[in-house]
Amino acid sequence: MTIHHRWSALLLASLLAACATQPPASPASSDASPAPAGTAQVPPPTPVAAASSAPVLPPMPAPTLATEAAASALLEDTLRPGVKVDLSDTAIENADLWARLRAGFAMPELDNDGVRKAEAWYSSRPDYVQRMTERGSRYLFHIVEEVEKRGMPTEMALLPFIESAYNPQAQSTAKASGMWQFVPATGRDFALKQNIFRDDRRDVLASTRAALDYLNRLHDMFGDWQLALAAYNWGQGNVQKSIARNQKRGLPTDYDSIQMPDETRYYLPKLQAVKNIVMTPEAFGLTLPSLSNHPYFLSVAIERDMDVDVAARLAGLGTDEFKQFNPQMNKPVILAAGTERVLLPFDNASAFALNLAAHRGPLATWTAWVVPRTMKPAEAAKQVGMNEDALREVNHIPPKMLVKKGSTLLVPRAAHRQEDVSELLAENASMTLAPDVPPLRRVSWRAGKGETVAAVARRYRVSTAQVAQWNKLGPRATSFKTGQTVIVYTATPATPAVAPQRVAAKTVAAPAGKQPQRLVKTKSARGGHTVTSASAKPSTSVARR
Repeated sequence: MTIHHRWSALLLASLLAACATQPPASPASSDASPAPAGTAQVPPPTPVAAASSAPVLPPMPAPTLATEAAASALLEDTLRPGVKVDLSDTAIENADLWARLRAGFAMPELDNDGVRKAEAWYSSRPDYVQRMTERGSRYLFHIVEEVEKRGMPTEMALLPFIESAYNPQAQSTAKASGMWQFVPATGRDFALKQNIFRDDRRDVLASTRAALDYLNRLHDMFGDWQLALAAYNWGQGNVQKSIARNQKRGLPTDYDSIQMPDETRYYLPKLQAVKNIVMTPEAFGLTLPSLSNHPYFLSVAIERDMDVDVAARLAGLGTDEFKQFNPQMNKPVILAAGTERVLLPFDNASAFALNLAAHRGPLATWTAWVVPRTMKPAEAAKQVGMNEDALREVNHIPPKMLVKKGSTLLVPRAAHRQEDVSELLAENASMTLAPDVPPLRRVSWRAGKGETVAAVARRYRVSTAQVAQWNKLGPRATSFKTGQTVIVYTATPATPAVAPQRVAAKTVAAPAGKQPQRLVKTKSARGGHTVTSASAKPSTSVARR
């Protein structure tokens, strides 16, 4: 029975379920045990404000030949397009993915104290290993297929266990993200889009493609999988330098001989320990979950913008479970122009495709809005008819910040904003913020005898390092030369929008017995206006034009 032939019974059940109450979202598993050194940690989820009431999904009509045909066009096996998957095939159902994985192991064996240490760490945490392997079971078939297509050793499919415990939403303190832990710059090098709407470093398919391409490049560069993995962890430039140092000294240049940080030295032993556990889990008192050798998910084409929670309901999934397969979304909306497909478990993909083909009415309550000028979040919220706190939350705008002109914000759809977001905006949207502070003015004067950096810093309530930087002083300088021009920048109320004028500095006559004053010109660092201050010392009041 092929996927198309299985629909009759499957769709009837899913459609009946759609008319009834939706099942509750399965609770997210928590990893209470600490991860091994170097493993990324997962930040707690951030609550997202609702744009408005999510679109109400009406009861789905009975399937017709037209809706079944439309649904069929949306479904695709991401690994083998056009190939029908028959899960009732006994040979496939009984095949063991772990056995297939073991058969492809081809890297040299490591046997050292680091391996023993990692084995002990994992074997003492059976709950952690169970959660990690169950999480990996969603993605492992796809990754093994991709590894085998490239002719790589299947140990590469174990690497996400080390990098992220197979969590596609993991993020490290070094800002590496996803199950393969790409830092932003390397992600961009391998065409992983990162913008306000999505981060492809967390995309299951895109990040796997990029990681395996990167590993293949490193293998071509070093001719050795162990060195390639060291470079994946430490950086190819660092491995090249370490190899060059050994070559210069006439020393071996293999993985065991070159110098590297402890974290990188421990990287391969951790991989070897996971490999040993996969080979013989019973030897470590562990049990691996049963894995059948067939796809866990299919992809479904997305042709219209859609709220994430709506997509989850169409698939019969909780939102958290939907995000396990589609973790790349940064916002509560899927933009069709930037996200061509979503991944769903096999049976849920079928239900989603049919429900989507039969759906009538709005699918999204959110859209994108380009800020026409620099403004406060409160002003932006008023323009789009949104609560300021909700605008800040969904767009991650911290306090005391302005939204710069040309930034893209996520806002509720309105009667005049019903069209889907354009491809140009979906692919290139960004948000730029600026501090909401008064403009700075430039104050300068001639240093008096014995005038010190510390005294100037105290007077203007800034750091000595800042004063030194403004005046291009060396790190050991503590005072100014007599007559030297001293420059500081200080906050001042906004300058009136008048044409700038330059006023020459000059001495002003003073009453008898008083010290002559001098006009000191100051210049706004933000608006370019010239301002004049009259003072005996720069710390007295300022007369503004």
